[in-house]
Amino acid sequence: MSRASIIGAYNTQFGAFIKKDKATGLVTDTKTYYDLLIEAGRGAIADAGLDPKDIDAIYVGSCSPGSFINQEHVAPLAAEIDPALRFKPMTRCECACASSSVALYDAVYAIEAGRAKHVLVIGVEKMNLLPTPQMTHVLACSSHWPSEGSRGMSFPMLFAEYAKGYQAHYNIPHEELEKMLWTAGALCYKNGAENPLAHVQNGPASVEAIMKLNELDAKGKCKNMMIAAPLRLHDCSLVTDGAAALVLTQTAHVTHKARAVEIAGIGHSAERLPEHVRPNMHELMAGKDAVAKAYREANITAADIDLAEVHDCFTINQILSTEALGLSADGRGGYDYLDGRFTRDDRVAINLSGGLKSKGHPVGATGASMHALIYKQLIGEPIGVKAKKADIGVAFNVGGSAVTNCVTVLKKL
Repeated sequence: MSRASIIGAYNTQFGAFIKKDKATGLVTDTKTYYDLLIEAGRGAIADAGLDPKDIDAIYVGSCSPGSFINQEHVAPLAAEIDPALRFKPMTRCECACASSSVALYDAVYAIEAGRAKHVLVIGVEKMNLLPTPQMTHVLACSSHWPSEGSRGMSFPMLFAEYAKGYQAHYNIPHEELEKMLWTAGALCYKNGAENPLAHVQNGPASVEAIMKLNELDAKGKCKNMMIAAPLRLHDCSLVTDGAAALVLTQTAHVTHKARAVEIAGIGHSAERLPEHVRPNMHELMAGKDAVAKAYREANITAADIDLAEVHDCFTINQILSTEALGLSADGRGGYDYLDGRFTRDDRVAINLSGGLKSKGHPVGATGASMHALIYKQLIGEPIGVKAKKADIGVAFNVGGSAVTNCVTVLKKL
């Protein structure tokens, strides 16, 4: 079996690319879904040093463009990147927030099967055109609708169930759990402050700064309001617009090894969609299964990892993902964050990009972005904070309420 390697990557600026008239409420799109997709695709092909005609196939990861921008059948939009891409096979992949990781995996399968030599993967989402209630509804459609979405269960509520399950199982005092969550969030804000592509570059980068936001003003309100107990506003990721793209080829065809990173192992495991039928809510069971598959295929252990990008859609999931990766013992992840671990100076660094918390979370683009940022670290061209050591990196991307779990081990050639 011929392995696949990443030979080019590109990440657009992440942000809220709209202009809103406060008087009329009219929202103007300042960087469209179409703009983002084309920018990322062109950027990745150029970064790989290829001519567009060299691309054999294209996979586009996008979660809900039909609801966010009224555009389905989005994969053929990649033909607008360059006339030479016309008539190439183009496929959209959807697995909620893991859409572009599964797009990447489909590209890997095409390369390993010998069907394609060079494949372009794009992840893209435009979320900010919708008002918050409508956007929340669109995202809720990626939950189990009969038992969750239709009953008003938002994603903060769904991940709050994990936070409560984790707290109860390990008997963690409420005040201690809050500090764990704030510490994880502050770490991402601190890293994101140095990422020029991050949605938020001036977030509260310390526990003290977050605690300050919890204080009530004269009207009895605070800037870090409770969203779904115990998760507050700054425990939640952002509503973001953006795109990222990667170019893959067979490792045997790599001509410039210094700019190639091998996809050494992948683990793709799906949990049951409704939360109420899962055996427990204190660990990422399917995530651990995906980790085991990826590590086994790559022939590594957690001790070999230098850096990881984990899916901190909510701060509790950052802690759970850290444990699932084996970087912390079960029930000890939060305490390890409190002890100051996983910073840029630690043996293994987590979310040097700022993670979803600071870099942003354009759901369909998140997986591709995670891989793109690790790729840049491993080839010595970091975007933002530079890893202390960068030979092996891991991306852990989830879709839905930790339902689709995608774990990728990336190794420098």
